[in-house]
Amino acid sequence: MTKEDKGVIIEELAAKFAVTPYFYITDASGLNVAKTNELRRLCFERGIEYRVIKNTLIQKALEKQETDYSSFDDTVLRGFSGVMFHKEDGKVAAKLIKEFLKANKNSIKLKGASIDLSTFIGHDQLDTLLTLKSKQELVGEIIGLLQSPAKNVISGLQSGGNKLAGILKTLSEKEAA
Repeated sequence: MTKEDKGVIIEELAAKFAVTPYFYITDASGLNVAKTNELRRLCFERGIEYRVIKNTLIQKALEKQETDYSSFDDTVLRGFSGVMFHKEDGKVAAKLIKEFLKANKNSIKLKGASIDLSTFIGHDQLDTLLTLKSKQELVGEIIGLLQSPAKNVISGLQSGGNKLAGILKTLSEKEAA
């Protein structure tokens, strides 16, 4: 690969990292060709772009980002590296890795991930990534929490109004009788 080719790949990767809020760096060096093809097929079916890229090219592309990914240098960018990109949901790749590991023990390892500019390093972070809530889920929960007191007041007033109407009706019926 020529220096110009590497430069093109670095620029392409830098642009990809800039517009993709969720990416996972994995080590799938233990997979044979059939299992690698199975992993790639699963990625394609779930809308994940999976690419095997040299660590130096990944590192140079990450250096061009505004976010500090220097924590990836020593631990994540060693050995075999495949990058999973997903634009819409940070959990999709984590779920895929977890499911793939159930069927293929010790076949793929999470080296690091970036979810909405937060970095996660190490395979032990996989369960944490699975429990993360997306921005949309968090916004929905906050809106629900903010609406809850107002709904309680309204339902209290409505039920109180019904009770008051019932009491007045009963009193008017007693007076008429």
